[in-house]
Amino acid sequence: MGIGFAFVASQYRLEVGGSDFFVDLLFYHLKLRCFVVVELKAKEFEPEFAGKMNFYLAAIDDLLRHPDDRPSIGLIICKTKNQIIAEYALRNSTTPIGISEYRLAESLPADLKGSLPTIEERENELRRAHDAE
Repeated sequence: MGIGFAFVASQYRLEVGGSDFFVDLLFYHLKLRCFVVVELKAKEFEPEFAGKMNFYLAAIDDLLRHPDDRPSIGLIICKTKNQIIAEYALRNSTTPIGISEYRLAESLPADLKGSLPTIEERENELRRAHDAE
């Protein structure tokens, strides 16, 4: 992620109201002095992702944040995003949330591209895993 990020957990479990919720990735940024919640989505951005992130940020701030820490930051990383939909989803939000697209295949060195699964193969795997749940 970069300088200053400390990895806290993958699939961090939050118990809220007697139910379990799982944050994909949880980091703590040492310089910013705040938690960073990262949600990974293998599909196009949907407005409900912002609502879920707001929920996670509120829970993290209530359950984990030290009084000296700054409010947590959310990052939603998805396959694609429609800029207008993303803007509307975040327009009235007061929590710091960013939305980014991933482009794994474009950033791989040429010698690795043939040795790793294609995006389509990974998407099919994720769909099968999701359908099995």
